[in-house]
Amino acid sequence: MTATSEGVLTVSAIGKTYAQPVLGDISLSLHAGEVLALTGENGAGKSTLSKIIGGLEVATTGHMHFQGQPYQPGSRAAAERLGVRMVMQELNLLPTLTVAENLFLDNLPSRAGWINRKRLRQLAQAAMAQVGLDTIDPDTPVGELGIGHQQMVEIARNLIGDCRVLIFDEPTAMLTAREVELLFTQIERLQQRGVAIVYISHRLEELKRIAQRIAVLRDGKLVCVEPMARYTSTQLVNLMVGRELAEHIDLGQREIGASILKVSGLSRGDKVRDVSFEVRSGEIFGLSGLIGAGRTELLRLIYGADRAERGTVELGSPLRSVQVDSPVAAVREGIALITEDRKGEGLLLSQSISANIALGNLPAISRAGVLDRGAERALAQRQIGAMRIRSSGPEQVVGELSGGNQQKVVIGRWLERDCSVLLFDEPTRGIDVGAKFDIYGLLADLARQGKALVVVSSDLRELMLICDRIGVLSAGQLIDTFERETWSQDQLLAAAFAGYQNRDAMLHEAASRTLP
Repeated sequence: MTATSEGVLTVSAIGKTYAQPVLGDISLSLHAGEVLALTGENGAGKSTLSKIIGGLEVATTGHMHFQGQPYQPGSRAAAERLGVRMVMQELNLLPTLTVAENLFLDNLPSRAGWINRKRLRQLAQAAMAQVGLDTIDPDTPVGELGIGHQQMVEIARNLIGDCRVLIFDEPTAMLTAREVELLFTQIERLQQRGVAIVYISHRLEELKRIAQRIAVLRDGKLVCVEPMARYTSTQLVNLMVGRELAEHIDLGQREIGASILKVSGLSRGDKVRDVSFEVRSGEIFGLSGLIGAGRTELLRLIYGADRAERGTVELGSPLRSVQVDSPVAAVREGIALITEDRKGEGLLLSQSISANIALGNLPAISRAGVLDRGAERALAQRQIGAMRIRSSGPEQVVGELSGGNQQKVVIGRWLERDCSVLLFDEPTRGIDVGAKFDIYGLLADLARQGKALVVVSSDLRELMLICDRIGVLSAGQLIDTFERETWSQDQLLAAAFAGYQNRDAMLHEAASRTLP
């Protein structure tokens, strides 16, 4: 067997079982200078397969060969020493150390037993320049950088030294358009160096742009390894989910009633400026806008996570003014917030499904202040069934679940509280197409129950698919509200830019008046 004929790395009949099988009989080859796109629904086994290749997991069955030799790394470090590297979704950085120290932590330049700081800076600057971080001081603690820059540091770390196989797991989720372009430039350079690249993403437009072949996983099985050019995006989605997905969704019969949420003049600095709107029972109200438009900040004000400087919130039928000055007060009044940062704010990843769903529902499953484990398990089992959470059972650790199933756990927790107003901040971010439609179905169920839903999403097509009305925020202001059947994507985009154009015009006029 040679590396040339069989590929730089081959996996044969690889399988992995935790509480239940998650991978079965996976065989494929990675070729020098090629980008292999790896895609599939959340929970299909993409990350598990990549972790086996990268030394973070050990396969239950099967074997691997690297450059013609048996390959079974016992750790990530062992894989990296051989030239197999992985850029993971979960960043492998130490926030208290500097960028330079993180980049060369395993090989710090030294002189007479002391770190050679001058040499370290030189090496770091060269590595950072490759990914467009030229303007950042190498001595900056990583914890002070934004998440996008941290991702680029992680990528730069993996480009150092001899790299034969490089795995990217959803690398662009937190990157700006400019950073994405820099990443793609680096991928082209790596290909020219003969590096075999595995690129995991749900963004099919990215895969079609950079990949030569595509491998599709479904339910832990490999259903396709073909040249990318043979497939359209629609065909790939159908392969991923095993069924055709329509461009429209039937939200079912609903009764849209009176307003049960009314926001009037809500303001906080320049982030949210005099925003007013109403949401009716049984209605899905979307909030669109550019990044930084104030969408998340608005939801946090309604939920009491931040204190509004002005404005009021009214709830119920008939509407009554309420004082929502904290999340505790919001929940007491029947408001729930499903945050966009489900891993950082919404879940305890090291705890079980039952423990996570129990959060916020402790009074209902406690007896005389003591947690009733049977009631906790029954609650979790009920939501696992209702939400179709793919798991081995209530005791499975949430961190082991796919992104879509993690999101279902968060939603399931709030369903037990029977809140009348639910605020969803990017509910499908990082979730594959099939799981998105599951979430859409859950939103429709909630609307049919007469709840008022506010959904923030950066995906206009998603809002147009599921919402009854869409309000557009721009530079902190609610510019306009559009009704279903009357909106267009062009109108929504124009409104998203309008606030910034108005603000720039006002600043220009103010500057003109101050000129002599």
